[in-house]
Amino acid sequence: MKILTTVLVLATALVATPAQAAAPLTITDFESDTVPAGVVGWGNDAASTPALSVEADAERQGRVLKTTYSVGQWGGWSHDLSATQDWSPYEGFSFWVKGTASGQRIFFEVKDGGGGAGSSELFESSFVDDTAGWKQVQTRFTDFVRRGDYQPGGAPTDGQLDLVAMWGYSMRLPAGASGVLLWDDVQAFGTAPPRPARLATDRPVYQVDEAGTVTVRVSVSTATGAPLPADATVRYRTGAGTATAGQDYEPAEGTLAFPAGTASGTAKTFTVRTLRDGDAETAETIPILLDGEGVSPPADEPAIVIDAHGLPYLDRKRPVKQRVADLLSRMTLAEKVGQMTQAERGALAKQDDIATYLLGSLLSGGGSTPATNTPEAWADMVDAFQLRAMQTRLQIPIIYGVDAVHGHNNVVGATIFPHNVGLGATRDPELVERTGAITAKEVKATGIPWDFAPCLCVSRDDRWGRAYESFSEDPHLVSRMTTIIDGLEKNGVLASAKHYVADGGTAYGSSTTGDYTIDQGVFTGSRDELEKIHLAPFAEAVKRGVGTVMPSFSSVGDTKMHAHRELITDTLKGRLGFKGFVISDWQAIDQIPGDYASDVRTSINAGLDMIMVPHAYVQFTQTLTDEATAGRVSAARIDDAVSRILTKKFELGLFERPYADRSGLAAVGSAAHRSVARTAAAKSQVLLKNDGGLLPLKPGGKLYVAGSNADDLGNQAGGWTITWQGSSGPITEGTTILQAIKKRAPDVTHSPDASAPIDPAATGVVVVGERPYAEGFGDVGRQGRTLDLSPADRAAIDKVCGAVKCVVVVVSGRPLLLGELSGIEAVVAAWLPGSEGDGVADPLFGAVPYTGRLPFTWFSSVEQLPINVGDATYAPLFPYGWGLRTDRARDRLVAARDSLARGDGPAKAAAAALTVALHRSWWTADGAVRDSRKVVLGLRTAAALLERSRTGTFAQGNAIVSVARDLAQAGSVPYPRQALADQALAQGDLTRALALLT
Repeated sequence: MKILTTVLVLATALVATPAQAAAPLTITDFESDTVPAGVVGWGNDAASTPALSVEADAERQGRVLKTTYSVGQWGGWSHDLSATQDWSPYEGFSFWVKGTASGQRIFFEVKDGGGGAGSSELFESSFVDDTAGWKQVQTRFTDFVRRGDYQPGGAPTDGQLDLVAMWGYSMRLPAGASGVLLWDDVQAFGTAPPRPARLATDRPVYQVDEAGTVTVRVSVSTATGAPLPADATVRYRTGAGTATAGQDYEPAEGTLAFPAGTASGTAKTFTVRTLRDGDAETAETIPILLDGEGVSPPADEPAIVIDAHGLPYLDRKRPVKQRVADLLSRMTLAEKVGQMTQAERGALAKQDDIATYLLGSLLSGGGSTPATNTPEAWADMVDAFQLRAMQTRLQIPIIYGVDAVHGHNNVVGATIFPHNVGLGATRDPELVERTGAITAKEVKATGIPWDFAPCLCVSRDDRWGRAYESFSEDPHLVSRMTTIIDGLEKNGVLASAKHYVADGGTAYGSSTTGDYTIDQGVFTGSRDELEKIHLAPFAEAVKRGVGTVMPSFSSVGDTKMHAHRELITDTLKGRLGFKGFVISDWQAIDQIPGDYASDVRTSINAGLDMIMVPHAYVQFTQTLTDEATAGRVSAARIDDAVSRILTKKFELGLFERPYADRSGLAAVGSAAHRSVARTAAAKSQVLLKNDGGLLPLKPGGKLYVAGSNADDLGNQAGGWTITWQGSSGPITEGTTILQAIKKRAPDVTHSPDASAPIDPAATGVVVVGERPYAEGFGDVGRQGRTLDLSPADRAAIDKVCGAVKCVVVVVSGRPLLLGELSGIEAVVAAWLPGSEGDGVADPLFGAVPYTGRLPFTWFSSVEQLPINVGDATYAPLFPYGWGLRTDRARDRLVAARDSLARGDGPAKAAAAALTVALHRSWWTADGAVRDSRKVVLGLRTAAALLERSRTGTFAQGNAIVSVARDLAQAGSVPYPRQALADQALAQGDLTRALALLT
């Protein structure tokens, strides 16, 4: 057996009692020959992830866990249990550790409740490595505190360490340190003292008007759900708040009896009546005080709030500017600072902190979801947070934000659209606007009025891990796609143009964040390049009235964007005339050089209006208050920031309608919404190669489907889906590409690794590509990441395409290295199509034509990177704008002519020119061009007229130019000219586009 050696150290002083002699519960003893199942290391990068091994130890007379570590930002190890354990009978948590007397403090945490170890509520404690040898650490469960700097998505938020459903524990190793620690015998020890029943009310805050009545329901619950073991008498009374007893309300006091044997959760009620005094007033509070023998009070003190009334800022008939001015004049510095603070929902020590710190905003980071991830649970969660804001004096509603970057992507069952790279391939601004509208409807239905989208980055290097968040490498196409802002904001959701500015143009190898290679790096280009390429889409977004702008983590030159006053205040708010507010990115001000006070001061003075803290909301509010009080941040700067924030809250109608409009909940993930996502996916498909007209596939033929991405919903959705990084597998509701294929083909053999026999009569469909990632985790060069296909995917291609005719479908967030294509008949770039795999299958089988075009140059070798349209040397595998079509060119012109005929004079004239170009003798029977010279002359005439039209659309010009592009792709027009033509089209220069193509 293992023996106690060296010294016994207690994290909290314990008094020896007979109860402590009870047999402990051994959680992990490491007596196996290998690291136990569920014990894993983790870190911010590979170097920070500790190496774990099991070895014999003479002192402990058994085997122990060895952790060898060198932690950069964060790292440690966890034991995630496969099923929950009940630790409620025990007094505390215990383990042995062999330290080195480093003097470093090491934190550890236990995982309580939730749906699994990755979504449990975390409670932490710590010990100091002060012994060179073995010691035992014991901590009472009552001395654990809820972790405030991080809580996983989907975790409970009740702040109570229940102990009845524990998922394990974690050890967090010291940052910026290296060493070796040994661990042994992790246990729950001792006998738990009697646990009092808990008191709760049905609501934490009761809103009421003057001369109203509030009914308060008080329940009593035991930790285990068993009936009450003894009588409980609960005393209630109204306490001293900002409301005046006898003038604003009738005081209430009494008792509620719960006899022994009462079922856990039983509730009883009492009432409180408010009075009318006739004055216009801010909100007034009446605390509800509950106590009793053998019971514990609610985690947050409940309160009654008499709503504010009669004040000018509450009058919806007044202009927003007047309402803002009136409200601002009533606010204290603390209330203004609170409005400038945004905290992560999971970081709240308790929900009442919303009122205590007067917070103006909350957010869900990627994967930060309610414990039950349904649309209804989201609405309940956001409404509960909003209710806490209603107990503040001025009742300024919070504005809740979320990264809905391709649909409401954190919500299981929501519609997931293609990522921006795919939307850019559609070349359809109207469709992109529709995706924004549907996203807004689903986001708003869950009570959220703010979307941290769209990303208007112009990605200039495929090695960037955020390339798929970009619509294109061309700023003109990105600017065209700002229609998504209209879709969001016309449907009541505030958009956020991000990441301002040049995050897509940082130099490879310039990042200083962990092991990122390009994300959060440095833009080193000229001012002219900054303006023409990276600033242009933001200028267009401002013209559209975008409500918020989010700066980038990256730097321009030697200045972090969050500190760049010239670009934020002088350029964005000054020259471009941006009237909304600027929100920081996640904890981004911490990257500004200097101490925390300097970070706060510098970012606010640079022009940031609201800071996404996200965990340090207590520190931030105090620091900004100190900086403002000292005059280092002026009162005028504070007022400007708060005025901008309040303006948007009033414009969104949050003061009148702070809670979720649940009428749209049934439409979240509806068939109608998914139909639009399916269309977007289909139009995003780019046909790169189609030798012999293999596509569309003939109905009724045999198919052999292989590859890693054929039957994986998570892979085809990509990053930012349910969780920040996304993940493989059936992570939400949708249709995989394989499932969609099987709807259309009667005879399908599916073999992911192509190990099943291949029928020579079959046609191969090999679906390959990337697995999900987000941000710098996708940077090429990080932990060996490349742009190569995996060996398994490459082998599947070689085997299938070497045996039968085949199409390779590439599911990825960016161009990948395809290699030799001579043995492959057809290649399709499917991008990251989202939840609707039918959109990939529709053009594959000819239900709709292939019409998509490359939004990024497809490189032929990684040595070419970065490669972009307009480069002096340009020899890609496929140029920017490339995309073979499977519809009839003549049909496109007929549709364009008919729509132009309904326009103004120049449009009608363009329609007449197209009628000439459609002369039957110039076309073949199947709708192909027979006399290209005469057809092109007609196209040029129509294009010149269309450019003079005020009613002409991008879609009409696109259709005209598309016919010339077909001819160019089939002929000998050099790739550089084809790419420049598509760029000219995005600029609206149809004449130049046609000249380049012909």
